[in-house]
Amino acid sequence: MPHSYITRDIEGIVKTSARQFPALIITGPRQSGKTTLLKHLFLKDYTYVAMDAPALRLMAREEPDMFFQNHKPPLIIDEIQYAPELLSHIKIMIDKKRSLAGQFLLTGSQVFPLMAKVSESLAGRIAVFNLLSFSLREQFGSSMPNNIQLLKEKVLKGGFPEVSLKKGINLEVWFSSYLQTYLERDVRQLRQIGDLGDFQRFLQLLAAFNGQAINLSNFSRDLGVAVNTIKAWISILEASGQIITIKPFYMNKGKRIIKSPKVYFLDTGLLCYLSGIVSVPQVFKGPLSGQLLETIVLCEIIRDFHSLGKIPRIFWWRTSYGEEVDFIIEDKGKLIPIEVKLSAKADTKIIKGLSSFCALFSDKIDTAYLVNLASEKLILGKQIVSMPFFELINKPLLSRPTL
Repeated sequence: MPHSYITRDIEGIVKTSARQFPALIITGPRQSGKTTLLKHLFLKDYTYVAMDAPALRLMAREEPDMFFQNHKPPLIIDEIQYAPELLSHIKIMIDKKRSLAGQFLLTGSQVFPLMAKVSESLAGRIAVFNLLSFSLREQFGSSMPNNIQLLKEKVLKGGFPEVSLKKGINLEVWFSSYLQTYLERDVRQLRQIGDLGDFQRFLQLLAAFNGQAINLSNFSRDLGVAVNTIKAWISILEASGQIITIKPFYMNKGKRIIKSPKVYFLDTGLLCYLSGIVSVPQVFKGPLSGQLLETIVLCEIIRDFHSLGKIPRIFWWRTSYGEEVDFIIEDKGKLIPIEVKLSAKADTKIIKGLSSFCALFSDKIDTAYLVNLASEKLILGKQIVSMPFFELINKPLLSRPTL
């Protein structure tokens, strides 16, 4: 029995762009719903072809002219990274009918190498979007109840559509299979890795440092591999939409900023699996619980950016004096500082970092937020508000235009 379709926040900007651009591409991690989205929105008016089918892939690579004789636009081409040879031919076809919008709708994984080819062939002709796994807001339709137990269940599952929608699924088996498929298909294509066991151990170590500033030298020593290899592996995970690196916020206001990036996984289900969290009672237990809540908040904000067709501009801030803010969002010339705490408390010690940041950059800030598990919103200072976690989930911080 097919699963019911869940509306994606990105639908509005995708439909609008299909009426404006000759082509568009949706990238993102495997199993995030890219194909389902395009089929749901456009299949009745488009021909669909998948490049993971060997016969079609061979024709596309060796006889692209014949491929397009058999598959004419408007066309949905799934997993275009398997047949990048088509991109130059798509450019020629678009240029012959430049005023015709929505001729080609593409999906693809492996963002970095794929987008290099897309930029080379289709610059100025294509709209680019990133689709991650479900946000909490998408799963609950902007009405998630204030229920910690339910939140724990959702954190453990994460947002991959099959895991979210299928009842009684064995999470350990699913994520183990996902990782094996991902390792074999994406990792080996992006970089030749001699020992996949080393890469798997790296994944587990990275999960243990989720939400923390990473030291590449320490990783190299612990795993027995070169620093450049660690850098390459991080790039692979970013390229395939599994993690995001958050760089330090820096604006020269007289304070020295620590410059190590933080790494966050983009799906809490995968993060829990790699961290050995296999049951609901384990969620929000242990020393990394605070970083887990940070990850949830960050994932929602990143998905907000993507649903508006924007590149996320999110940073973190810490001074050599120990003042820290978890996330600094840059949007429309303004800064939105956010501190996340796994508690319901709100006192001056907790907001010390927010207060210091607001004092330095007050002219660029409308409101700074302490996101916690309190039950009601509180004003904590001139620019600082304590926002309940569930209110943040149900109401995006980024303003959304009418499409």
